[in-house]
Amino acid sequence: MDHTRSTGLGAGATIAAAALIAGNLVGAGILGLPINTGLAGLWPSLLAMVAGGAMMFLTAQILGDQAAKSRSETFDYPSLYEKFLGSTGKWAAIVANMIILYGLLTAYFTGGAKIVASLLGMEAQQTLVTLLFAIPLITLTCINLSLIQRLNTMLVLILAGTFALLVFMGSGHIDATGMRYTDWAFLPATLPIIVTAFHFHNIIPTVTANLQWDMAMFRRAVLLGMLLAFVMNALWVTVGIGVIPLTGENSILEAWKTNTPATVPMGAIIQSATFTLFASFFALVAICTSFLANGLGLLSFLRDLTLNTFGVNNRLLVVALTFLPPLAIGLIYPDIFLKALDIVGGVGIVILFGILPTLIVLMDRRRGPMLRLLCLIGLLFAAAILGLEVMSETGLLRLHPHAAGF
Repeated sequence: MDHTRSTGLGAGATIAAAALIAGNLVGAGILGLPINTGLAGLWPSLLAMVAGGAMMFLTAQILGDQAAKSRSETFDYPSLYEKFLGSTGKWAAIVANMIILYGLLTAYFTGGAKIVASLLGMEAQQTLVTLLFAIPLITLTCINLSLIQRLNTMLVLILAGTFALLVFMGSGHIDATGMRYTDWAFLPATLPIIVTAFHFHNIIPTVTANLQWDMAMFRRAVLLGMLLAFVMNALWVTVGIGVIPLTGENSILEAWKTNTPATVPMGAIIQSATFTLFASFFALVAICTSFLANGLGLLSFLRDLTLNTFGVNNRLLVVALTFLPPLAIGLIYPDIFLKALDIVGGVGIVILFGILPTLIVLMDRRRGPMLRLLCLIGLLFAAAILGLEVMSETGLLRLHPHAAGF
């Protein structure tokens, strides 16, 4: 079957799909990038972003191709991996997806609360701020879907404009000294958050359906969307590393130790009420847009899981299972923002959207040798990230930045 035949859709459809992809890529990951990557240095981080983005682009093509072959409105990853890898693949996908979605919601709760607390001077009342931040978001996610879709489109446009303004304002405060720093030994620790920043794969079934399963258009849309996101990420990392000092008060190292989003120390360093306001607004809009998308995704995922696997049809139970676990973790561990993103990228994303997609290609001997070679490289790269993250979380490996004095 030829999945690249023309559908009659114009260039506008490709641009709209690329915008949807880019909008999904600008989330909590971009807020953590200058902090984790800054401890490795600008040039090592940009190289790692190229490698991580390339792997995520490769697996997006694999999954888009599978979605185009199915031509199904109900295409889902657990069923796809069950087809190729049996029940092991299905449950690996389910567990990995839950790690991704629960981890992201936890990061949104804690990161958003830190930003609000810093903005209002309520750092000592973190529990109250977390609840005040979380409850409206949970409520909004549970209401009318069409309203959320319209609101999300508007927020993405606001996000792009605010980001451009922040980069422009921040560029005037760059100190080139910090941009020359490198710590190649700490580079592996940056990979989980870089993978998170290039993760949009949950919306691939929606994108392929919107493009009428035209793979040529899908490839162009993904390439354009990911290039836009790469430019935004690279600009933000450059400005963040250039503005925020490596050590000391309101530094990259301090933000890394306290799991603080990059906009907080940037605002403190620049000392402009306008910048602080726009930076906080940008961060909160980025978190809210991502929360709405991933909150809806987890609601739908758990609704299907409880109904089709356990035969339980209870909306209140699904809402509780969706939001109470990440909220509880956020309340108990308020300083978990960057750590949550590391687990999301280093475990969930590399399994679901790194290891499993490359495996299904390597198992198909009808595929060309070049694609199989690329998938083997992608598999080894994803497995290395997973191994490093698991060893780091279990205490078997400690990656300390040179700036910390180790």
